[in-house]
Amino acid sequence: MENAKAFAPGNLSCVFKIIPHPEATKMHSLGMGFTITEGVVVTVTTSDTDTTVRFNSSALHFPTVTSVVQKLTSQPVEIDIESPLPLGCGFGLSGAASLATTYALNSLLDLGKSQEELALTAHVAEVENRTGLGDVCAQYHGGCLVKLKEGYPLAAERLPIPEQPIYYRYFSSIQTKTILENAERRERINRAADEALHALEELGKADQVDFNACIQLSKRFSLNSGLLEDTHVQQTIREIELAGGVASMIMLGNAVFSTHPFDGSTETKLSEGERGKVL
Repeated sequence: MENAKAFAPGNLSCVFKIIPHPEATKMHSLGMGFTITEGVVVTVTTSDTDTTVRFNSSALHFPTVTSVVQKLTSQPVEIDIESPLPLGCGFGLSGAASLATTYALNSLLDLGKSQEELALTAHVAEVENRTGLGDVCAQYHGGCLVKLKEGYPLAAERLPIPEQPIYYRYFSSIQTKTILENAERRERINRAADEALHALEELGKADQVDFNACIQLSKRFSLNSGLLEDTHVQQTIREIELAGGVASMIMLGNAVFSTHPFDGSTETKLSEGERGKVL
């Protein structure tokens, strides 16, 4: 059986604002986030039966990924996703898996789609399945990105922030769908995001962007939006700050990231050029 492989990086969202639209191709988010060196490797293999998905060798019901397959082909395929990162903890794995799947499918079946077309297909699948709004955009471009203008879902600007170590720890998952489908929570998130986006716009005008200031801004957003609820995350951020560091919650997961190592953390790297690609 033939197969093809593709990679897409994990993405850590720091601030996000929900931009609703009745058309999935125009619904997206504004905000800030960055890609990291780890992500997903997707292997797509032609199948004679049904389309199946496995995550780290275990069968998984993954509607966002099966959705991108259905949008691109009627050919059943086996999709094997490998990642050292956890699902549902704010690393954008549904977006990464969807984007990498489109790239691998395009290569395997010689579909002739551009990378932009494939990225938009993955974004639409995320929107329709309520698993994300901005991760695919970041994973398509790579680096530390800011999105300040409504309109095209794949439009973003790169912030001049160098590659550097990032430390994270996750405690439990948050189902993005439960947040996106709650009108009251959406309204509070967007109010907090408007304040954060204004501050991001001011930060972005400088020749040098202070990444620690961006993290502090992210932490204020997590508090003002009501998303920072988990006691483990709250306590961990307090401990990092008492030690002289800065930290914030990873959106959307009960997880913490910082530029300073801390107890129980794992090291990764903010990656300036890590983006989705065929392997």
